Amino acid sequence: MSRTVSIDEMADAINEGLKEYATLASSQVKSAVRKSAKTVKDQISANAPSRTGAYKGSWVATKQSESSQSLQMVVHSKNRYQLAHLLEKGHAKRGGGRVAGRPHIAPAEQAGIEQLQSLIEKALK
Repeated sequence: MSRTVSIDEMADAINEGLKEYATLASSQVKSAVRKSAKTVKDQISANAPSRTGAYKGSWVATKQSESSQSLQMVVHSKNRYQLAHLLEKGHAKRGGGRVAGRPHIAPAEQAGIEQLQSLIEKALK
């Protein structure tokens, strides 16, 4: 949107435009963060090992903190967090030997990072 301003009002008009852009950009970035966190949660749940299904269904995306300019989301297993590292990396068996790891968190994390970058670039163009 364009408007005619005098030289004295130019700084105020530029600041107003920048504040409007910052508000729009922060809301778009927050939306992208929420969407990518949900995607990561869904991918982990879909690819997680499931003997009983309790571990697979325990994954949630929660808001850690939010301000007017930023949003932090955390994807975690709410009540089976002790198993996450053991299943991802593998572990020693009681009678000797090892159980092979089943990577399901790292691929979802990488896909979430790529999705977040693409959503932010698309929103800010």
